[in-house]
Order: sequence, then structure tokens, then C-alpha cells
Amino acid sequence: MALSQQSKVVEGGNSSHQKVSCGRLWLDGTVNRKRMQVIYTGKVQGVGFRYTVKTVAMGFELTGTVCNLPDGRVELIAEGERNELEDFRGAIRDSGLGHFVQKEEVSWGDAQNEFRGFEIVR
Repeated sequence: MALSQQSKVVEGGNSSHQKVSCGRLWLDGTVNRKRMQVIYTGKVQGVGFRYTVKTVAMGFELTGTVCNLPDGRVELIAEGERNELEDFRGAIRDSGLGHFVQKEEVSWGDAQNEFRGFEIVR
């Protein structure tokens, strides 16, 4: 009997702690989301750049868009945890696209939570 009472106390303690932890994690995840905008300059259109970026994005927990700009550059907007976004940016370079890029202009802000998934914008 003492064992089952002890188990109940432990279960009850873990259960309420888990609720607090889950709520805290959810709030922390929302608050820590950032928005990264990257403008890529170079030979970045007509080489599969957007398609490759979208493919790379599937390996990360983020949302956003990638699109061609009229002046020949490509714009990437992504939202997620900052370290995830930085890793994503590095993975884009490592994917074989790095040699097409002459310049990256990066700007940061707070996430606006306007995206669902990651899409190529035409």
C-alpha cells in the first residue's frame, strides 16, 4: 500500500510539472521565434536556387517563402528559432548553391507568424 501511495504522489507530481513545462515550452517557442530575411545576389536565378532552398527547408522546423526578384536577386524570408534559421542558412550554402552567391544581405526581426509551411513564390 505504501508503494502505490508513493507512486501516486510521483505520478501526480510529474503530471502537474509536465503541464507547467509544456506550457512554458510552448510560450518560450512562440516568444523565441525570429524572422530572417536574406537577399541573395549573384547567379541565383535560372539555376534551381528556389527549388533547392525549398528542398533544404524540409529538414528544418521553420516556415517561409523564397522568390525571384525582378532585378535578378532572390529573396528568402523564413521564421523559426534563431539557431534553426542560422543552421538553415548554412545548409543552403552547403547544398551546392554557395558558388552561385556573390553576396548575402541578412536582416533579423521578430516572427510575424504569417506563413504555413515553406513555399516558392512565383
